[in-house]
Amino acid sequence: MQPAPTTVRHLLPRADFRRLLGTRLLSQFGDGVFQAALAGTVLFNPQRAADPFDVAAGFAVLLLPYSLVGPFAGVWIDRWSRRQVLLHANVVRAALVAVVAALVVTGVTGSAFYVAGLAVISVNRFVLAALSASLPHTVDRPSLVSANAFSTTSGAVSAIVGGGAALGLLQLTGSGDAGYAAVALASALPYLAASAVVAGFSRDHLGPDAATRSARLSARAVGAGMVAGARHAWAHPPAAAALAAISLHRVGYGALTLMTLLLYRNSFAGWEAPFPGGLVGLGQVLAAGGLGTLLAAVVTPRVVRRIGKPRWITVLLVGAGLAQVTLALPLIPPTAVAGGLWIGFVGQAVKICVDTTLHESIDDDHRGRVFSVYDTLFNVLFVVALVIGAFALPPSGVSYGVLVAVAVLYLLTAALFAWWSARGEVFSPPALRSSHEVH
Repeated sequence: MQPAPTTVRHLLPRADFRRLLGTRLLSQFGDGVFQAALAGTVLFNPQRAADPFDVAAGFAVLLLPYSLVGPFAGVWIDRWSRRQVLLHANVVRAALVAVVAALVVTGVTGSAFYVAGLAVISVNRFVLAALSASLPHTVDRPSLVSANAFSTTSGAVSAIVGGGAALGLLQLTGSGDAGYAAVALASALPYLAASAVVAGFSRDHLGPDAATRSARLSARAVGAGMVAGARHAWAHPPAAAALAAISLHRVGYGALTLMTLLLYRNSFAGWEAPFPGGLVGLGQVLAAGGLGTLLAAVVTPRVVRRIGKPRWITVLLVGAGLAQVTLALPLIPPTAVAGGLWIGFVGQAVKICVDTTLHESIDDDHRGRVFSVYDTLFNVLFVVALVIGAFALPPSGVSYGVLVAVAVLYLLTAALFAWWSARGEVFSPPALRSSHEVH
């Protein structure tokens, strides 16, 4: 019996896959616009100032409380129509960015500003989790590697394109409070468009398969749902190993993110074209990262079919560790852009493998809760790395000691993951290998 086609070319004729992809692209384009406005307001607005602790505190205020939303989102996504979640969440986000824009244009700072930004990002948690949990309802199981590679990568690129569009808009609006407020408000348009696209699904098309619907959920029920998701992931070695690998990767990525922000704000401020400093130079790093994600989407499915996910993840983590030494000497904008390209490639390739592993190994009625555990780890460890980096990094962002520490972390993660994979063959149990060839 011939295996089912698994390439993107065979996925695109599916109308439901295209519709979900369109929802993702519009939604994440809006994310890119909004996040660029938020980052510019905090870091590069001449009417405001920031040091390493300000940056770390801003991320902590926005992401740590947002992680508390994860358990609620996961449980509800396993109970509610995911189509309805995507429909209403994008409308709510459009309204909330209008509030953020009003605060920016009036010069509001401090807790009110961060709470408003937190509200937008918290709703974003529902959108991303619902998109991930819905994907298996629009593709066949053998196509999950290609579908994840294409969907998550195109979504990430769409966010980067949105960030680039925001930079272009800033050339028209100016880089003060009014300009950043206008850019933030512009992100409402793709959010509303995403809501219109997902409305084309029937209410139950995206799952969940076995919903236990409830109008109200107690805090105890939500907590029990989160614990159930964590236990379910831990009981499935492929999911547990995947979560461990990407969690440690996020620690290294968080430290590098803070370093890059500080370098472009302070140390690279005097650089000019073709590798300028400031927000435009940071945009070059993001664009390079976007190119890396595209390359990862092209390369990863092919490599996985040849060597499997565990070997590919190990190679990627080793490469990320070695890159910190080879690309960061010296610390100048050209090497920062090259580093952005490689880390973008590594991060997206690892994420494709992890997302696919969770889709393959997690039951649909637990999928939303497991993805909530995933997202919580993703954000909490990123913030932990930022806080540690705030103490370790000078305002200039120049620290070869931090680069060496990140390199060692990546290499140790690779060694741990390779040992775990070889010991238990966690990604390719016999039952799974016998059912299909794509690991």
